Amino acid sequence: MNISSHYKLQHFIPWTRVKIYKMLILSVIPTLLFYFLDWKWLAIPWVPVALLGTATAFISGFKNTQTYNRTWEARQIYGAIINNSRAFGIMVKDFVREDDEQSTKIHQEIIYRHFAWLTALRFQLREIKSWENVKTKSYNLEYLKYYKVPEWESILDQELKSFLSEEERQYVLSTKNRATQIIAMQSSQLKKLNEEGKISDYSYVALENQLKELYDQQGKCERIKNFPYPRQFSSINLYFTNALCLLLPLGFIGEISKMIEKFGENIIWLVVPFSVLLGWVFLVLEQIGESTENPFEGSANDIPITQISRNIEIDLREMLGEKELPPAIQPNNNILM
Repeated sequence: MNISSHYKLQHFIPWTRVKIYKMLILSVIPTLLFYFLDWKWLAIPWVPVALLGTATAFISGFKNTQTYNRTWEARQIYGAIINNSRAFGIMVKDFVREDDEQSTKIHQEIIYRHFAWLTALRFQLREIKSWENVKTKSYNLEYLKYYKVPEWESILDQELKSFLSEEERQYVLSTKNRATQIIAMQSSQLKKLNEEGKISDYSYVALENQLKELYDQQGKCERIKNFPYPRQFSSINLYFTNALCLLLPLGFIGEISKMIEKFGENIIWLVVPFSVLLGWVFLVLEQIGESTENPFEGSANDIPITQISRNIEIDLREMLGEKELPPAIQPNNNILM
C-alpha cells in the first residue's frame, strides 16, 4: 500500500515506459510511411476510432471499478480481523478462570496461537498464483526494488517458532491449510478448558463464536485470493485497448492530413505525440486495473497485511501486560506491506 499523496513521476513513468515505447512504435511507423512513401490509404476516418474508444473506455472503467472493489473488500475484511482479534484477546483474558500464574500461562498460549494464525494466513495469502502479475510482468518485477515482501524474505517454519510449541508447529506444518488447523487447535483447547470448568458454558459459546468469525474472515480472504478477476473481462479489456492503440495513429493521420494544405506537410508529425499521449492513457488504465485486481499478491498496491498483523500482535501483547513489544512495520519508499 502506497501511503504517500501520490506515486512520484520518477517511479510512475519508468513503471509505464513499456507502454510509451509501444505507442511510439505504433505511431512513428505509419507516420513515416505516410510522410515518405505517400501511403495515403493509411489515413482512416475518425468515426470508427471514436466508437472503439468509447467501448474501450466503458470496459476499462468497468474493470477498474471491479478491481477497486476487490481491493476495498479485502481491506474491509482485514479491518474485521483487527476488531475480532481485539475482542478475542479481551474475552480470553477475562473469561478463562484459574489461579494467577496458570491463568497467565493459558492466556499467553491462546493469544500466541492467534499470532500463529495471523502469520499462517498472511503467508498463505502471499503465495503466488498463476494469474497474478507481480512476478510475471517485467515492470512489476522491476518495481520490487522499491520495497520488500516480508513473506518472501522469511520462512513460515521460523516465524511459527515464536508462537507455537514444537509439537503444534510440526503438526501445523504437516497440514495443507495451516491457518484453518490453527483455529481448530484453538477450539480444541477451549473445549478442554470448558470441560475442566475453567470457562463457563456461556463464555465458551462466546469464544467459539469469535473463532467462527475469524473463520468467516479467513474464508473471505481465500475467496478473493483463489478466484481471479474473470478472465473473459480481463481479456476483452486487453484486446479492446490494443486494438484502439493500433487504430489511433491511423485516425490521427486521417484528421491531421486534412490540415496539410494550410500548415504544410510537417504538421503530420503531430500524429506521434497525440497518439502516444492518448494511447498511453488507455494502456495505463489497463495496467492500473491489472495491478489492483489481486490485493494479496505482493504488489505495491497490496493490502498491508503484514503491518496489520504486527499491529494486532502489539495490541494483544499489551493486553497480556508485556513490555518488550515488537516494532511496528515501517514503510519502505512510502510502501507498506
